Order: sequence, then C-alpha cells, then structure tokens
Amino acid sequence: MRVGILGGTFDPIHNAHLMCGEESLKRLGLGEVLFVPAGQPWMKTGAEITPAHHRLNMTKLAVQPYPAFRVSSMEIDRPGPTYTVDTLAALHRDGEPGTEYYLILGIDSLCSLPRWKAPSRILDLCTLVGVPRPELGEYDICTLEDIRPGASQEIVMLEHPMLEISSSQIRESIAQGVRDVAGVPPEVRNYIDAYGLYRDGR
Repeated sequence: MRVGILGGTFDPIHNAHLMCGEESLKRLGLGEVLFVPAGQPWMKTGAEITPAHHRLNMTKLAVQPYPAFRVSSMEIDRPGPTYTVDTLAALHRDGEPGTEYYLILGIDSLCSLPRWKAPSRILDLCTLVGVPRPELGEYDICTLEDIRPGASQEIVMLEHPMLEISSSQIRESIAQGVRDVAGVPPEVRNYIDAYGLYRDGR
C-alpha cells in the first residue's frame, strides 16, 4: 500500500492541509494519508506553540469527514525534538511490510531539506512530494542536489498549489476577534473557541 505522510505543527490545522491531503490521495493513488502533528519541532526551538494535546485533538476533528485520513500521535509521544527521519524509520519498522511512504511537503520545506537531520536517509526511506505555494514565489529545488546528485529528479511535484492559508494568519485573526476566519474547519473553530486558544495573539 502507498501511504502519504503529512506532518506539521498544525497550530491550527486548516483547509489547505486537508486539500493537500486530498490532492495527494488522488494524484499518487494513495491508500491513506497519515497526519502527524509534531511534538517538539526542532526548527521552531524557542518558539511558543500550542500544547501538543490541543493540536492533536484539532487534527483529529479536522480529518473526521475523510475516510482515507488517519492521525498519528507518534511524534508527540516520542520525547525530545521531532525529526522526520526518526518518524520514517519508525514507520518502516512498525508498519506493514512493503508499504511505500510518500512524504508530502510544501515547496519551501522541500527546498530546506538539506538542513534537516540525515536528509540522504530521508530520501532512502520515502518518495518526496512537493506542493507548490504560490504566495511564496519561485523556489529552486536544485538545492536538493546538495544532498546527493540527482536528488531533485526524485521529487514528485503536485500540479495544484495549496490554498493561500497560513496558521499564523488564522491565529492573528482570532486574536483580533474575527469570528468568520476563512480556511478553518468548523469543528476546529469550535474547539478553538471552547478552549480559548490564540486569544493572546500568539
């Protein structure tokens, strides 16, 4: 089976994440898409993020209408900083033999891959899927050649870009008291209101 992996802080999860999962499901013929909220994202060390249990709960609520979407708490359950290579290794170790993994990344994250922990090992453990983000302009995936020759040719690029929605914009809008925040699933917005998340402007 082919399994897509869509990781992130999900602070909060929004419709662009879900659309990305749907597009990957159809385009790549995936059996399922696994959403993996980060525990302690190493690239956000020192940044204030919402407690993991809230981000996990919001992700679970968001994917409920999608039969092929699942949520894993594996990065939250694992102590220490979150590294994608460790997640991929664990999936290979504990998953069904023969499963093919597709790591779905926004184009900005994809181009930063040479700075990640063990990027060559990541390329060995999965197929990388790049998602265009028009609001970020042009990115050059040839930066992946810093990992190993030919790495940029191993990427599968999705044709349709993500919606122009960002978690930071959502948090800012909620802090400003905006009720109808675009791009947030209703169940997630209800959860945010119930627990008073993002009211402090973070």
